Amino acid sequence: MRATETKGVELASYRLKEVAYSWFKMLQDSREEGSPPARWSEFADAFIDHLLHAETKAARATAFESLKQGSMSVWEYHMRFARLSKYAIYMLYTTEARVCRFVKGLSTLFINAAATTALNSNMNYRKMVAFAQATETHKLKNRMKREGSNKARSAGNFGGSSGGGGDRTTFRRGSSGPSQTFV
Repeated sequence: MRATETKGVELASYRLKEVAYSWFKMLQDSREEGSPPARWSEFADAFIDHLLHAETKAARATAFESLKQGSMSVWEYHMRFARLSKYAIYMLYTTEARVCRFVKGLSTLFINAAATTALNSNMNYRKMVAFAQATETHKLKNRMKREGSNKARSAGNFGGSSGGGGDRTTFRRGSSGPSQTFV
């Protein structure tokens, strides 16, 4: 970071210090008596939500509505889903709705298995993320295994003659024709 950027960050943090402290105090005062102290994540969410413009919140809600896994890993998709979901809570009124929306955004490699699992069992969001991650890991292992065996096959000599036996295409052609009897 350059010196001017560092000074800008220091100035901003100094100016926000009082605002942040006021917000923290207000959050603490609004909690019921005897409840545990506010967690940092609660405070950070409330503070950020207060500072964000309505347009930014609407844009993040729209981003959530159209969120798809695409080329992201399941974990990256889950993290983006979790981060943007708080701007579209109207879509996630039940656990089933949350799971359904998560599954809907998965890539086609996972969506069929995840949708079937979600319909046939009592899945909560955390279980669905774990299931999708396990499915992704399994598919990656299978792909690596296939690629490894394809490389091994391509390293062999399938096209040339191998000691008088002819090539494979001749062998296949000969075996698929009429049977011949040798005396």
